[in-house]
Amino acid sequence: MSDKDISSEIKPEIEKTETVIPQAPQKKVIPVRWGVTHIYSSSNNTIINITDITGAETIAKCSSGTITDKGSQQGKPYPAMQAASRAGEDAIEKGITNVHIRVRAPGGNKSKTPGQGAQPAIRALIRAGLKIGKIDDVTPIPHDKTRKKGGRRGRRV
Repeated sequence: MSDKDISSEIKPEIEKTETVIPQAPQKKVIPVRWGVTHIYSSSNNTIINITDITGAETIAKCSSGTITDKGSQQGKPYPAMQAASRAGEDAIEKGITNVHIRVRAPGGNKSKTPGQGAQPAIRALIRAGLKIGKIDDVTPIPHDKTRKKGGRRGRRV
């Protein structure tokens, strides 16, 4: 026997086996679609309007007045929260995943702070499943002195 025959008998043949690495199941990729939520909150009502990013097309809208039948309850936090969650669910059904929020108070020569329903509405949008981008205050503030209602001597009580 030659040296080549002995070495071939001693060396075991290496079998080529492929190892299969288990992979995690592929997640469904949901496209990110942005929208803008306009929240108008006064002392009497809260209106939530969700539009596309340009603001041209309304996707979902709801107000506290559609939630409750009592006029005195429209400006309160609970109906505002219910209205925001209903509008948020409608927007999610139509494909909106993320929103920028624009909060508005009556402004002008009226109140420049939003009503009681603004913060609960934002919290309800988060609970509904929308992701929040940025929150802006877009209350109109006059740059001149607009006259208040009531005349020169003010309101007589």
